[in-house]
Amino acid sequence: MDDRYRVEILASQAKRDFACGVDALDRYLLRQASQGQRKGVAVAYLLMDGETERVAGYYTLSTASIRSDRLPENMRARLPRYEELPAALIGRLAVDLRYQGQKLGGFLLLDALQRCLATSEKMGLLAVTVDAKDGRARAFYEAFEFRPFVGEEHHLYLPVAKIKSLAT
Repeated sequence: MDDRYRVEILASQAKRDFACGVDALDRYLLRQASQGQRKGVAVAYLLMDGETERVAGYYTLSTASIRSDRLPENMRARLPRYEELPAALIGRLAVDLRYQGQKLGGFLLLDALQRCLATSEKMGLLAVTVDAKDGRARAFYEAFEFRPFVGEEHHLYLPVAKIKSLAT
């Protein structure tokens, strides 16, 4: 990605002139992200345009857990027999309308996966999960090798082991 962009954690004074075309995602960044961050619920990462100082996109990360019975049997067979397994959640990911079509969504996703991989080296983390809001979002995540949980078409995961193999 060119040096024009940088990723930074949301600061309360950040300019948040942002519109991605999905009201819930716009509203979250404009009204709820700071509060969620202060309360320790999720951390928002902003993709800043260094030329305009606009928010080009953002994503959130938080911890999560996965019920082991939601994983495919072949994966479950190789894991300890815990009911709940550690995961990270990319709760929201959006690109401003002015920046769409520039592959910034993929850049944001890869940045989030790198952060999760770094975290997995310091504490247990089996997978990264996402909730795809529709078929288009699901296809986006599947292009990065996310796969659906058993019986859950729009709730997907990517094992950290897969992220490690892609990073090397």
